[in-house]
Amino acid sequence: MFNEMMRAEIWLQDHLESQQGIEDLASRLGYSTSQVRRRFKQCFGLSPSAYRDSLRLEKAARLLALTPLSIRTIASQCGYQNHSAFSRAFQRYHNQTPRQYRQALRLKLRHNPFCNEGGRKPPTFEIHHSEVCHALVTRLYRQPHNTALSMLKTWRQHAKGTESLSERLKRGRIIALMHNTPLPSETDRIDVGPRVSQSEAQGIPIPPSFRLLKIPAQQHAFVTVKSLEEIPDVVQYLICEGLPAERYHATGEALQVEWTQEEIVMRLPVQKNR
Repeated sequence: MFNEMMRAEIWLQDHLESQQGIEDLASRLGYSTSQVRRRFKQCFGLSPSAYRDSLRLEKAARLLALTPLSIRTIASQCGYQNHSAFSRAFQRYHNQTPRQYRQALRLKLRHNPFCNEGGRKPPTFEIHHSEVCHALVTRLYRQPHNTALSMLKTWRQHAKGTESLSERLKRGRIIALMHNTPLPSETDRIDVGPRVSQSEAQGIPIPPSFRLLKIPAQQHAFVTVKSLEEIPDVVQYLICEGLPAERYHATGEALQVEWTQEEIVMRLPVQKNR
């Protein structure tokens, strides 16, 4: 049941801008709407519609904090057709208006060891256009007393079905998509698993809890970090100082972390300022 509800949760994330209802989701899964609502709530503690509202409002928070998009545009990209309805929903969820939240978060993000002469040497980064890549990923959800970074370190212990992966994949290059970093989230989730070549992607056996993910080509800010613990501070530095100095901004899309035993590379999706 959990694998099916995980697919349902991913569908909700992928259709935030859509006005498709839970009936469409139920039809896709082959269940009645009442079955989907009951089973989804058993897994995630919220109804599908309430969970999607949370995803929409957390996406709105990321776009407000990380991009120069107007509040009206952000509302539309998060599935709200009415600007006033979006503002009311956002204030109920975040206890601030969208404008207040944007101002407060941008101020908060400036306070880290790299910004405002915090004493640490800023990380070097490069902006490149990444090619399309593929990964065999499973989705992890934050558990009580577990941070996103701790889940990355022990992802095989949290993931179901890793025993079905070949030894080569287990020892190879691992990629993770962190959907909420650097902001806090009630729906924190990570897609993680081995990166695979295009030829492998066409015929690789996929465990039930995994899915083949095609990661599109886009621009990224690349940073090589010494440890996973550095990631939050590095992301904050890029957002508040590094990217603006190069006339770029983060897009609000998932942060990518890729690692082997030898190196850890962080890729933040970015866009040139207009």
